[in-house]
Amino acid sequence: MSQNKEIVVTQLDACGLFCPEPVMMLHNKIRDIATGEVLEMLATDPSTTRDVPKFCLFLGHELLEQSEQDGHYRYLIRKA
Repeated sequence: MSQNKEIVVTQLDACGLFCPEPVMMLHNKIRDIATGEVLEMLATDPSTTRDVPKFCLFLGHELLEQSEQDGHYRYLIRKA
C-alpha cells in the first residue's frame, strides 16, 4: 500500500505496451505537464523497472515511488 501523499496531476496508462513504447509515451506526456507536477505511470512491461528510473535520472525528474504488484508496475514521477 502506498504511503506517498503526492497529488497526481496526470496519469499515463502504458499497460500492454512493450519497450520502447512506455518510455516514449512517458517522454511525450511529461512534456505536457508543468514543472513540479506529479505524473502516475502504469505499465506491464518488466523493462520499465530499468527504463523509467534511468529516464528520470538522465532528465533530472524525481522518481517518487516505484512499485509492482501481480505484474503491474506503478511509478510516481515529479517533473523537474
